[in-house]
Amino acid sequence: MSSQLRTARTTTGLGEDRGCEPRIPVLARGIVLAALSAVAMLAPTTAAQEADALPEHVTPDIEQAIHRGLQYLQRTQNRDGSWRSNGGQGSYPTAMTALAGTALAASGSTPTRGRYLWNVRMSAEFLLRCAQPDGVITAPAEEGRSMYGHGFSTMFLAEVYGMEEDARQRQRIQGVLERAVELTARSQSKAGGWLYTPESNGDEGSVTVTQIQALRACRNAGILVPSETIERSVGYIRRSANPDGSIRYSLGSGGGGRPAITAAAVAVLYNAGQYDDPLAERALDFARRTLPVNGSGNGHHYYAQLYLAQALYQRGGPDWAEHYGRISDFLIAQQRRDGSWVGDGVGTTYGTAIALIILQLPYAYLPIYQR
Repeated sequence: MSSQLRTARTTTGLGEDRGCEPRIPVLARGIVLAALSAVAMLAPTTAAQEADALPEHVTPDIEQAIHRGLQYLQRTQNRDGSWRSNGGQGSYPTAMTALAGTALAASGSTPTRGRYLWNVRMSAEFLLRCAQPDGVITAPAEEGRSMYGHGFSTMFLAEVYGMEEDARQRQRIQGVLERAVELTARSQSKAGGWLYTPESNGDEGSVTVTQIQALRACRNAGILVPSETIERSVGYIRRSANPDGSIRYSLGSGGGGRPAITAAAVAVLYNAGQYDDPLAERALDFARRTLPVNGSGNGHHYYAQLYLAQALYQRGGPDWAEHYGRISDFLIAQQRRDGSWVGDGVGTTYGTAIALIILQLPYAYLPIYQR
């Protein structure tokens, strides 16, 4: 995925309202944010912190790295609720906002509770404003390849939907998710996958995985998702497999499998509850052999580790404990002084969000990542 992201143009302007027009004036929005921030100061951070206990395998050093990373995201969010690839600047507003929002929600904050409640709420607001009439969630002026951002945004909003306590806001999110699912189903290729834009009528593995996880998150949240759409998409992953368990770039590409896409495919199969699937076992073995924690994925290291960590966490057992210890050591060593990580050449928002999602898997706050 990241090689596609790196090819897009860069925008500038920290703190500007770009891409998706705000529905409330800047002054009013500032008042709302101030009020939410005041509430956040009084609200608990996470259940684990309230109990003064850490999840299994999470050390004080890991917790400190998480805290610094979350603070980086909090500092770099734009006034309109968005992020871009390098904090407040750069490209890919919907994809980066969804990933950063997911990382913050993985800390236990919701749109109404927790230290980062207003950051979660404003990121959701930005993405809701980016929902287009045809169902795709994108900032059209900035994103030529919309399906990555659409998939990540749909998944994040599905997680937020389950946390939202206000009935009107839930209804608003539900409408956006229903249209997003309809758009995803309409844009599925004949082979069962997806490509970079809704009208592409093509497919490749990384975009397909993003859409499958988004659909799973929606189904978990109670949004109606056509069973046939998910079944065809999982079938696409299966038909893209090589005998050694590796997953090819696309169904029609031929050749050897891609380690990063293979790891993502395992996470998708486990999301579907197929823990004992022979293909999932072969694919996981291939991914573990070809994706060392200290650098891998042919330029897609953070992307690959995001999905490999999900797969191993959902599987559990000693393999997860060993992997989490090694990947957390690697990530702590890679964290920059400002609390950020740089991921796959895409930028600090991308790297920081992915690192935080991996490190926070043991907290198990988000349904899409739970066992």
